[in-house]
Amino acid sequence: VQLQASGGGLVQPGGSLRLSCAVSGTIFSINVMGWYRQAPGKQRELVARITNIGTTTYTDSVKGRFTISRDDAKKSVYLQMNSLNAEDTAVYYCNVVLRRTSRDYAGAYWGQGTLVTVSS
Repeated sequence: VQLQASGGGLVQPGGSLRLSCAVSGTIFSINVMGWYRQAPGKQRELVARITNIGTTTYTDSVKGRFTISRDDAKKSVYLQMNSLNAEDTAVYYCNVVLRRTSRDYAGAYWGQGTLVTVSS
């Protein structure tokens, strides 16, 4: 299983970015898909996640600004980030919980991270 994240970059305060993460490999089912971030000197934290029935969860600091979505046909998860500020600067990691076969228990997999820098 591989996760390929993309979409990070440098953006000015108030700007927007859209992160994408595509999952490939042997996959039976994908349960939860999500995005975490880790700022310099801080612990990795959950930003947003979405279940296989569309239930979403957001950390308080991004509510109303970020939107998570998924496309199961493309095995992809997205994070639309609006009204970005300096506190959103971090490496963003996609995370999925999936079953590789019908006989497997669900396991968590991580992408390689994509850097988002919010600066003027």
